Amino acid sequence: MSYESVLLKLSGEALSGAGERGLDPKAIDVIARQIAEVSRTGIRLAVVCGGGNIIRGSELFDTVSVRATADQMGMLATMVNGLALMDGLERNGCEARLMSAVSAHQICEPFIRRRAIRHQEKGRVVVLAGGTGNPFFTTDTTAALRANELGCDVVLKATKVDGIYDSDPVKNPGAVRYDRLTYREVIDKSLKIMDMTAITMCMDHDMPICVFDVMTPGNLGRVVAGENIGTYVSPGTD
Repeated sequence: MSYESVLLKLSGEALSGAGERGLDPKAIDVIARQIAEVSRTGIRLAVVCGGGNIIRGSELFDTVSVRATADQMGMLATMVNGLALMDGLERNGCEARLMSAVSAHQICEPFIRRRAIRHQEKGRVVVLAGGTGNPFFTTDTTAALRANELGCDVVLKATKVDGIYDSDPVKNPGAVRYDRLTYREVIDKSLKIMDMTAITMCMDHDMPICVFDVMTPGNLGRVVAGENIGTYVSPGTD
C-alpha cells in the first residue's frame, strides 16, 4: 500500500555515513534529497532524529552518576542532528521546521501537535528532536508516540541494512532476512529493531512499521509508494 502521512525514524548512525560518530555531509545529502523528493509529491512527513552518532545516554552511565542527566545529554545530541538534517533539507529546496520536546527557543520551535500538523499542511517537513522530553525513553519510543499523535499511516525505521534479520548480518553472513513479521513475532524472537516500549505502543494502536535501507538512493520513495522493500511489521502477516 502507499501512504499519505509517514513518520520517518532516522538513527543518528545513518547521519554518520560509513563512520560510527560525527556527521557525514554526503550521508546527510543522500537522506535529505530523498526526503525532499517525497515531500514534493504531497506526502506529509515527520522525521524523528536519534543521537547515537554524537552521544548515547546509555554509554554515560559509568561517567555520569544520574541516569536522567545522561539521557538529557542524549536529547541534546538529537537536536544537533535535527539542525544538520534541517539544513540539508533546505539545501535541497525543501522547507522544514525543527521542533523539539526540549525547550531551546533560539534554535527550534517547541513541539506542539497542532502546530506540527499545520506545518505539514503547508508542505513543510517537520523534524522532531529532543526525544519525548523525558529521561528513560528512547527515540524509538518517541517515533511511535509522534506517529500516533500526528495521525501517521506508518513508522518507517531507516537503517543502514535492508531489513530485519534473525541475527546481525554484519557478523553472520548466513543471517536470514524477514520480509514480514507480526509484532508478537518481533517480541517473541527478541529482534532488536526497536525497544519494547515502542513495539508495544505500535502494537496497541495497530501502527505498522517498515524497516528499510535508507542509504540506497530512492528507497524512501519506493517504500512510501508501496514497493516491497525491507521488512514490514504489522498485526498480521497477510
